[in-house]
Amino acid sequence: MGNSGTRLIVDGRDVADVVVADTWARRARGMLARSPLPASMWFVGESGVHGVGMTRSLDVALLDDAGRVVATTVLRPFGMTRPRRGVADVLEAPCGSFARWGLAVGSTLARRGGSAAVTGGT
Repeated sequence: MGNSGTRLIVDGRDVADVVVADTWARRARGMLARSPLPASMWFVGESGVHGVGMTRSLDVALLDDAGRVVATTVLRPFGMTRPRRGVADVLEAPCGSFARWGLAVGSTLARRGGSAAVTGGT
């Protein structure tokens, strides 16, 4: 996938593996037809997502360019989130993950892989 070993950091805590969808092909596929679902998926450069073709609900966080969560929702199969001004990236995870991780509006997210740490959409 080109980003194996990348970890999701929530408010400074390492919580899960994260697949980084940073190409058109990765963003287009998203969580579709993945079994099991990845622990989380970070969509770089997206302000909204859809659940077309999905059979399970997902937790979704909308992030600003600093990696701060500006909104969360549950994405139902065939549902969608509307693009929102100020949103740079989107994080998806299996439903219930955000509660386990303590992720909420105002949380700051980052990705860490190898020796690099990335906050927000870059």
